[in-house]
Amino acid sequence: MNEKNLKMFCLTLEPSHLKFIETLDYTPVGLGEKLFPKDCLGDKNGINISQKNKYYGEYTFHYWLWKNYLDQIKHRWIGFCQYRKFWSLKFVPNEQLNISNLKDNTINNVPKEYDQYDVILGSPFYVNNRKTMKFLKKGLPLVLSNPKILFSKKARNIKFHFDLMHGRKNLDKAANLLDSKNKNDFINFVNNEVSFNPHNMFICQSRNLLKDYYKDLFTWLESCESIFGFDNLKGYGMKRIYGFLAERFMSYWFKKNANFKELPILFHDINISLTD
Repeated sequence: MNEKNLKMFCLTLEPSHLKFIETLDYTPVGLGEKLFPKDCLGDKNGINISQKNKYYGEYTFHYWLWKNYLDQIKHRWIGFCQYRKFWSLKFVPNEQLNISNLKDNTINNVPKEYDQYDVILGSPFYVNNRKTMKFLKKGLPLVLSNPKILFSKKARNIKFHFDLMHGRKNLDKAANLLDSKNKNDFINFVNNEVSFNPHNMFICQSRNLLKDYYKDLFTWLESCESIFGFDNLKGYGMKRIYGFLAERFMSYWFKKNANFKELPILFHDINISLTD
């Protein structure tokens, strides 16, 4: 039997999920305000930004990992999933997944043939496939400012989608704070691409690559705090704006700096299954 080569962190907000996550042979990570056992990994000890969790989402754990634990991991690959989103080598429809067959359909080891890649990203999410009426209903002023959106799927790019979901021109404001090595390339990415790799999930085998990513990302997000702050973020789309910015940046950054492979992300909310 091949030695296990993957350290998969599974993030959750619910202490009741821990035992099941362990049956997947994943490492549970407890985030949020609920009380987790002392031996459960989280984001609240050592060097941390846990107070930002409701704004940064899973990235408060990434910050903790970067500052406190990353160099202790001996596995070849380091991955991240969530209590309702999991990696797979093949796509499986949601209705075919259940608590009993989830382990059989998720990744426990990374295949040897993937050693040529630096990072694994989730299958792309296309932002231009929503029905036109949804664009009109949610963002009529935005559509009126650029009527091409109605007729050209290319015009419905990442920037348009972010403006629609998280506030007009907020992505522009944030992008302008990036350093010189990323600013123009990221702006070009969001203005020309119609898909990104979603959910802030990735599997990486290079420690140095991961450290470089964290350095660029957290330097940028901290700069963005000077614009958006925390006190006046209303609604989920704005309260989690730092996580949504990170999601677009993650897709851009790894595609620019790494040899990548894309794999499906499966959806099964273990919270529902465990409470049925």
